[in-house]
Amino acid sequence: MTDPDTILLEAEEVMSKAQDYLTKELRGLRTGRATPSIVEYVKVDYYGSMTDLKALAAISVPEPTQLLIKPFDPSAAGEIKRAIEGAGLGLNPVLEDKQVRLNLPALSRDRRQQLVGQAKKVGEDQKIAMRNVRRDANKHADALSKQDGTNYSEDDIKQLKDEIQELLKKYEATVDKAVQAKTDEILDF
Repeated sequence: MTDPDTILLEAEEVMSKAQDYLTKELRGLRTGRATPSIVEYVKVDYYGSMTDLKALAAISVPEPTQLLIKPFDPSAAGEIKRAIEGAGLGLNPVLEDKQVRLNLPALSRDRRQQLVGQAKKVGEDQKIAMRNVRRDANKHADALSKQDGTNYSEDDIKQLKDEIQELLKKYEATVDKAVQAKTDEILDF
């Protein structure tokens, strides 16, 4: 048996996860400046297990347009290089003495526009996921009025649906804000 508070809490929890996913995805988009988050979540085949790069190596920024990746296990450097090449980041890793160096080329205007489009798409995908959560929560709210042994009035159900809508508006606003901040960062040259 569910109640309005449970429905709201579950909806907020899922929307929060969608927001966290968006933050992680946006962090991985290039902006022209070197940042470890560009490659942190690249999956590396490490002894048969797909592992995040950040778990296998120290990632530093020796210069504003350069990343240096020092594997904790020097024998993994080749696999790290292959994983970065295969990740579709448009980067050319250079293997040098048990470490991998990434020089980030300047972004062209077209590439910046592509990245902005990618950021907006990720944001829109998360908004769609949040709207699906609203739809499901509204279905649960409608089901409350039909449960035997409960006495939720139409006004109670309407208020619950209004609260669900407010929750959606709040999370959609955070998505818009995050996407706009990333867009500004990408276009700032």
